[in-house]
Amino acid sequence: MKEKLLRVLQLSVPAILAEISSIIMQYIDASMVGSLGADSSAAIGLVSSSMWLINGIGMAAASGFAVQVAQYVGAKNEEMARNILRQSLIVCGVIACLLTGITLFLSSKIPYWLGGNDKVCALSVQYFFVYGCSLFFVLMRMLSSSMLQCSGNMKTPSFLNICLCLLDVVFNSLFIFGLRLGVLGAALGTAVSEVMISILMLYKMGWESPVLSLKHAGSWRLRKETMCSAFGIGAPIALEHSVLNVAQIVIVKIVAPLGTVAVAANSLAVTAESLCYMPGYGIGSAATTLVGQSVGAKDHQAVKDYALLSTLLGVGIMSVLAFFMYLFAPLIFETMTNDLEVQNLGAQVLRIEAFAEPFFAASIVIAGALRGAKDTLVPSLYNLLTMWGIRIVLSIVLAPHFGLPGVWFAMAFELTARGLLFIYRLQSKKWIKEENLYFLLE
Repeated sequence: MKEKLLRVLQLSVPAILAEISSIIMQYIDASMVGSLGADSSAAIGLVSSSMWLINGIGMAAASGFAVQVAQYVGAKNEEMARNILRQSLIVCGVIACLLTGITLFLSSKIPYWLGGNDKVCALSVQYFFVYGCSLFFVLMRMLSSSMLQCSGNMKTPSFLNICLCLLDVVFNSLFIFGLRLGVLGAALGTAVSEVMISILMLYKMGWESPVLSLKHAGSWRLRKETMCSAFGIGAPIALEHSVLNVAQIVIVKIVAPLGTVAVAANSLAVTAESLCYMPGYGIGSAATTLVGQSVGAKDHQAVKDYALLSTLLGVGIMSVLAFFMYLFAPLIFETMTNDLEVQNLGAQVLRIEAFAEPFFAASIVIAGALRGAKDTLVPSLYNLLTMWGIRIVLSIVLAPHFGLPGVWFAMAFELTARGLLFIYRLQSKKWIKEENLYFLLE
C-alpha cells in the first residue's frame, strides 16, 4: 500500500503543480481585468460558463480515447495505444473544427442572450470571438495533455501547462496594459499562449513520447470497436458537461438581474474558489491514469486501492485549502479587485462555499477514478441530478430573497449532496463489476 501511495503522489504532484499554476494565472488575470473595473470582470464572467461548456465537450471526446490508451498501456500493448491515438487525432480534430465554427458564429449573440447590459455585452463579444479563434488549439492541447498523462507521463504536460500560465501572464500584461487593449487584450494574451503551447504539446506527444510517438508504424483506420468504446466513455461525460454547463449558464442568468456587482463578485469568487478545487482535478487526472492502467493489467486490487488512496489524498488537500480560503477570503478579494462592494460580497459567498469543499473533492477525485474503469454513466447521472434537482431549484428560490449568497448556499448544499453520492458509489464496488462488463481489451 505504501508503494501505491507513493505512486499516487508521483503522478499527482506534477498535475497539482500545473493546476496551482493555473490558479495563480487565473488570479493574476482576474486582478488585471478587475483593475479595469466591474464591467470588465462582468464581461468575462458572463461568457465563462459558455466557454466551460465548449471546453467540456472537447475534453469529453479526448477522455473517450485517453482512457483506452491508459488501459492498453497497462496491458503492455503500446501498438494498439498508438493506433487509438491516431484515431483520436482524426475524430477530435473534426470535433474541434465544428466547435470552432459554431463558437465564431454565435460569439456576437451569446452575451446578449445571457442578459448582460449593453456595455458588458460589447466587451464580452470581443472576448468570446478571440476565444473562438484559438479554440482549435485549446482542444488539441487538451487532447495531447490527456494522452501524455494516460500514457504515464505526467511531468511533460504539467510542465507545459505551467509554461502556458506563465506565458498567459506575460502576454496579458503586454496586451492589457502595454497596448491598452483592456478585455480584448486579456483574450489575445490567452489565445497567443494557447497556440504556442498547443504546438509544443502536440510535438511532445507525437514525436518525442516513447510510448505514443507517431514515428512508430501504425494504422490511421477508424476501428468500430475503438469508436464504440470512445462513445461509451465520452458520451456520458459530454452529456454531463453540456447539461451541467447549461445549468451554469442558467445560474448566470439568475445572477445577472442582481446587478453588475453581483455578476462581478460571482465571476471572481468562482476564480477564487479554484484555489481549492483545481488540485482535486490534478489528483483526479492521476487517478484516471492509475486506475486505467490497473484495469489494463487486470489487477483488480490495485484498481480499488488507487481509487481509495487518490480520494483520501484529494479530500485531505482540499480540506486544508478550504480552511485557508475561509480564513483569507477578504484578503483574496482585495488582491483581485479595487471595488469595495465586490470585495465584500465576494468574500461572503466564498466563505459559504468553503464548507462544501471536502465533499466537492470526493466527487472530483472519485469521478476521475471511475473514469479510468470506464464507469462514466452513473457519475454523470449523479452530477445532472444534483445540479438540476438541487442547485438550480434552490437558486431560483433563494436568489430573490438572499441575492448572491443565496445562490452560493444552493451551490454548497448541492456539492455536499453530490460528494455523498460519489462516496456511496465508490464504497458500493458496483463500478468494478461494470468495469468487467465494459472491458474490451483484446
